[in-house]
Amino acid sequence: MEQKAGFLLHLVCGVLAVLLSTSVVKAEDPYKFYTWTVTYGTLSPLGVPQQVILINGQFPGPRLDVVTNDNIILNLINKLDQPFLLTWNGIKQRKNSWQDGVLGTNCPIPPNSNYTYKFQTKDQIGSFTYFPSTQFHKAAGGFGGINVYARPRIPVPYPTPDGDFTLLAGDWYKSSHKALQQSLDSGKSLPFPAGVLINGQTSNTVSGDQGKTYMFRISNVGLSTSLNFRIEGHKLKLVECEGSHTIQNSYDSLDIHVGQSVSVLVTLNQAPKDYYIVASTRFTRLVLTATSVLHYTNSHTSVSGPVPAGPTGQIHWSMEQARTFRWNLTANAARPNPQGSFHYGKVTPTKTIVLANSAPLINGKQRYAFNRVSYVNPDTPVKLADYFNIPGVFSLNSIQTAPSDGSASLATPVMPVSHHDFIEIVFQNNEKSVQSMHLDGYDFWVVGYGSGPWTPAKRTTYNLVDTLTRHTAQVYPNSWTTILASLDNQGMWNLRSAIWERQYLGQQFYLRVWNPVQNLANEYTIPSNALLCGKAVGRHT
Repeated sequence: MEQKAGFLLHLVCGVLAVLLSTSVVKAEDPYKFYTWTVTYGTLSPLGVPQQVILINGQFPGPRLDVVTNDNIILNLINKLDQPFLLTWNGIKQRKNSWQDGVLGTNCPIPPNSNYTYKFQTKDQIGSFTYFPSTQFHKAAGGFGGINVYARPRIPVPYPTPDGDFTLLAGDWYKSSHKALQQSLDSGKSLPFPAGVLINGQTSNTVSGDQGKTYMFRISNVGLSTSLNFRIEGHKLKLVECEGSHTIQNSYDSLDIHVGQSVSVLVTLNQAPKDYYIVASTRFTRLVLTATSVLHYTNSHTSVSGPVPAGPTGQIHWSMEQARTFRWNLTANAARPNPQGSFHYGKVTPTKTIVLANSAPLINGKQRYAFNRVSYVNPDTPVKLADYFNIPGVFSLNSIQTAPSDGSASLATPVMPVSHHDFIEIVFQNNEKSVQSMHLDGYDFWVVGYGSGPWTPAKRTTYNLVDTLTRHTAQVYPNSWTTILASLDNQGMWNLRSAIWERQYLGQQFYLRVWNPVQNLANEYTIPSNALLCGKAVGRHT
């Protein structure tokens, strides 16, 4: 009888264990709820009062601190006098381009109205940003940091830092965003920036204890200018770049291009005093500099002396540094498997797309283009036009997959590609300035940089073993950059210049990643709260 009772007890415990484990496996990922109100405010970032965009009264906006796979429910209330959207720079929006927050996928939120974003930080760890995608609002603020932390069960390849600082650096203008936009609309280029800000100011202070190690999450949130970042007397150990854990090389300074983010570990191993934190413009005749302060908590000596100089090397120096950024192939990704478990270098691309950027005059006005086509935003988002089968909004054949000679034209180009394609994209920069290119919905492998025109023979120089994945890649003057992308995320995705003047004046288009099998395993359905505008008004979601 005792044996039987013991057996039954063992059986019941076993069943309970199975049920409990099943409930854990099926438990839904956590939800985080936010309400953000967007307003104007008057601040003087460069000493001159000007109109800026505040989120919940903050400039920059609130930082989103979330964990891998968190569900974000964010109600955005627009109190501006213009329609408004935020885009989540580097968040992949898995199967969910409906929440991407750009004008090709979302109708803008009208003044005195709201929209609730619903998205997941699915299978990502790292430092990212958000910013306004409408009008020229990015020039007024509205940006902020997104820090996606690993779930406890996923170890990261470095000890837990003693603190965590987010530094949003970027060029800044004294003119209002409306004046800058009006200048662009009239056919003029933007002037040279007036200064550089770090976290919305020309000077900040961060404090840490001697002997401890801190993470600095650094993003270039500016409009047009590459930056060099450095901390006087301290090494920057690169550990993460836009969602990729890196080989942990140490640097005296780092070039960070428009739209890019990096995470570095800094050990406070110097004498106790205050040290300069510096962000200065790169590849500009006039060097603009913002300085903040790293304060040791046991310091009694204020920062003094000359600001540490940036690198004297120019394009070649920067390109060589970029080639040292390598993937940590043994580190876990957001799932418990090594980052290098997908052997990208052994996959044969199904398509090659060569994109040449240019700066043509069209109808006497300055425009920017890819392969001679300058994008014009339609009244109806291309995603809605595609979903509702609305004709005449966009064209699937106006942009070609290779450059050609001829004059530039205006259009609303969408490039068709197939779900699960593995594509090679070559950015060819024939201009004299550094470019920065971004693809929504994905990270991609930056396999090569080189000078001059790209040819198929340049493939022999690609890093097909341990290059980084990231969401924004720089393209040096009179040079090329090649990326590889696995198109595993169905939807309508914006490919654009991260230099906002160029994006605003047409250097962008959309990739339509299409699968003829339409189901929830491939892509989510249109949200029930989707805003409708243009020719989509009156349609049923």
